[in-house]
Order: sequence, then structure tokens, then C-alpha cells
Amino acid sequence: MRSSAAGRLRRLRWLLTVLFTALNAAGLLVLAWLFVAQDREQGELRLDAELKRVTAAVLRLVQSNGDGTVVTAFVGQDQIDTSCPEFAVLPAGAGEFEPHFSRRDCAQVDRGVLYGLARQAADSGKFVEGYVPSTGDGLVRVVAQPFLSSAGQYAGAIVAASDPAAELARHERVLWTVIGGCVLLVGALAVAGHLLSGRAIRPAVAALEQQEVLLAETAHDLRTPVAALRALAETAWRNPTDRPDLLPRTVRLAARMGSIIDDLLVRARLAAGVEVLAVQPIWLDQLVTSVVEETPTDGAQVTVTTAPTKVNADPGLVQRAVGNLLDNAIRYGRQPGSPAIVHITVAGGRVTVADHGPGIDAAVAEESFDRFTSGSGSSGLGLSIVRWTAQAHGGFLRVYNAEHGGAIFELAFPPVP
Repeated sequence: MRSSAAGRLRRLRWLLTVLFTALNAAGLLVLAWLFVAQDREQGELRLDAELKRVTAAVLRLVQSNGDGTVVTAFVGQDQIDTSCPEFAVLPAGAGEFEPHFSRRDCAQVDRGVLYGLARQAADSGKFVEGYVPSTGDGLVRVVAQPFLSSAGQYAGAIVAASDPAAELARHERVLWTVIGGCVLLVGALAVAGHLLSGRAIRPAVAALEQQEVLLAETAHDLRTPVAALRALAETAWRNPTDRPDLLPRTVRLAARMGSIIDDLLVRARLAAGVEVLAVQPIWLDQLVTSVVEETPTDGAQVTVTTAPTKVNADPGLVQRAVGNLLDNAIRYGRQPGSPAIVHITVAGGRVTVADHGPGIDAAVAEESFDRFTSGSGSSGLGLSIVRWTAQAHGGFLRVYNAEHGGAIFELAFPPVP
């Protein structure tokens, strides 16, 4: 079964929500990745700054004789030799001297790796920075700073090493915080996208729903007259002698169908806001009496009790609403095998239509005003038109059951003072 246009628009709303969320989430993830990468870089810069502070301090303690010999004796006499980060003064390049390792073991790193870093720094004449594998689990952050002998040649390098566990743990906390924040923001974006897309397509959904209701109401209200018109035409075709009697009935039925179509189109234009109500002072009691006189009763007993009542309303719409209530009571306000008994009261701006039928289920009474089915199994569009007419005039429609059986419909309009 094909879905309605309004249903497809609702699915479009979900598609717009997904697209909105996906695009914003993609941008958010890019920003999050940049932030995390920047945080990691800043953490490494802090580690390197501390290591370079150590290498610079040790470099001031390293001495070089006139013959180019490097002396590290003063390094062991300074308190930096027992502090963290740990370091090593290692020969490389053109230098030959006794290597010196600090006495504090702060990071588990293989000495062969330190010698390799020293040679790399001396060969390049530049700082060497990065992570190297630890002898245990994890990584070690290292910085190697080359230094010159008195002969002007690179004689070795000072290699400082630090355990980055604390910094990596901090960075991991930042990472999980960013992930959690992204999840919350994506959820918020999804909700915001759903609300925005709903607001964007709401006018289109409302217009399509009104169109579908109009089509359904037109089909409902024209079904019976069309069937009756066809029956009259077939009877006239089979019985030429009855045509003079059938022709006036056919004309009246066609006029009724035209009136139904006009009323439905007026409601559609009013609901769409392209036409306003033709409000004018009317005598509600006279209008109701006229509707009763013009409505075929099909054997039903219809009585009317009125008091002079004046309201400001659109007479065409009110006439149709009262006709729908009367037609509903005549059709369903009867006991099996008995004619309908309907009593109409008009007073104080209210029209009360009471019948002697089985009544109406209160649980579905409200749905009868809005949906396409009523408690009696018939179309509820007639009652929905009555309710819409009441609300358009600032009134209301209520339904309840009488104490001794039967349903009572109360249509109210603001009375003229």
C-alpha cells in the first residue's frame, strides 16, 4: 500500500534530520580530532621543554680542554645528577671520553638506544626528539642535544629521557572527555535537527493533510447523492412514463450535490486562509427551522423547540453544520425496527439535537469529531465539519448520552448581546 504524501513528508523529516546530524557530526569530529592532536602536541612540547632544560643545564657543566678532551667530572658534583629527568653525556662523532650517566633512574631505556640517539644528534648537529621503546612496557620521551669540543667539532651529545606516563594519562582523559562531549553534542544536534526539520516541513504537511481531508470529505458527502442520482437515472431510462416525476427529483439532487461541493470548497479555502468567513447577524432559530423543513425525514419524528436567538455567523456553514447533526440523528438515532425520534432545541446561541438511539461511546466520541470513523461504524466526517464550523466561529461542539438513552449533540455559538 502506498503511503500518503503527508507520510512521505514525515519520512523526509527523518532524512533531513539524519543529513543535518551527519554533516554537523562530521564537522564536529574534524574539530575534535584537531583539538586532540593539538593537545597531544602541546603535551609533547611540555615534555621536551623539561628535557631541554636538563640538557642545557648539563651542557654548562661539561668542560673541554685545549686539546679537545671533554671533561664530565663537574656533572657528577651537581644536584642535577640525582634529579629527574635522567640524562647521559655520551661520546659521538669526533669525541672520545668517558661517558657519564646520571645516578637517578627515572625512565627504563636501553643504553644502546641512548648511544644511537647521541650519534644521530652529533651527525646531524641538531636536536633529536621523539619516543623510544622502554625496556619495560610503554614508551620513553627523549631529547638529544649535540655539543662541540674546543676544537670546534661535535664530540658527543647529552641525551635526556623522561617517563611520559603521566602526560599520556592526562591526554587520554582529555581524549575520552572529547569523545563524551562529541556524543552529547551529536545527540543534541540530532534533536535540534529533528525540531528544525519538523518546523520547516510543518506547513507542507498541514497543507497536504488538509487536502487529503478535503478529498475524503468530498467522497463521503457525494457518495449517497451520486448513488441516488444514478438510481433515478436508471429508473427514468427503464420507465419513460415516470420521467416527468423523476426529473424534478433529479434536478433537486443535482443541486444538493453542487451545494455539497461548494461547501467543501469554501471550507478548504477558509482552512487554507485564502478566504474569510462571511459572518453576519442571523436568527439561529429561524435558520434551524428552515433546515428541518427542507431535510427529508425518511419517516423519522422530528420536533423543534426554539426561542429567538441571534448570533454572528456564516449562514451557509451553520446551515450545513445543523444539517449534518440532523442527518446524523435521523440515520443513527433509532432503535432497531423503529423510526428515529429526534428533538431539536434552539436557545441562547445553542442548538441541541437529541435522539432516542443507542447513544455514543464516550471513549470514541472525541475521535468521531476528528477521524474518518465514528462509534456507529459510519464516516465521522460530517461531525468533523460540525466541530470545525463551531470552532471557526469561536464556539464548540459537545456530545454526551442522555440519562434514558440516546445521544445529545450540543452546538454552541457566541450569542449576540
